[in-house]
Amino acid sequence: QVHLVESGGGSVQSGGSLRLSCAVSGNLYDHYSYAWFRHAPGKEREGVAAIYKLSGDTYYADSVKGRFTISQDNAKSTMYLQMDNLEPEDTAMYYCAAGRVTTPLESGEYNYWGRGTQVTVSS
Repeated sequence: QVHLVESGGGSVQSGGSLRLSCAVSGNLYDHYSYAWFRHAPGKEREGVAAIYKLSGDTYYADSVKGRFTISQDNAKSTMYLQMDNLEPEDTAMYYCAAGRVTTPLESGEYNYWGRGTQVTVSS
């Protein structure tokens, strides 16, 4: 069993930055991938960024490339999402997820999910 807890959400103005954290505990496996998804009202859930725990390979949605950075601190069992140059379109509930997946930005294969943290960007 894997337990995920997000933190770091909040309200910022357009162009601002936030760093989300995801504390990971439980039975962790090196072959897991960890990811951030977001879900805004009226929109489908979107895979934002993912990282493969063993290799550190990263994956990003086109909408956030160059603005968001996913990273992991294995010593702290924590995953991060640094979000820079935020736009109002980034407003959503952000969730972290973990699982053994073949398509890192697709939600269907992830087994474990946090409860989410809200990010609101005003213009």
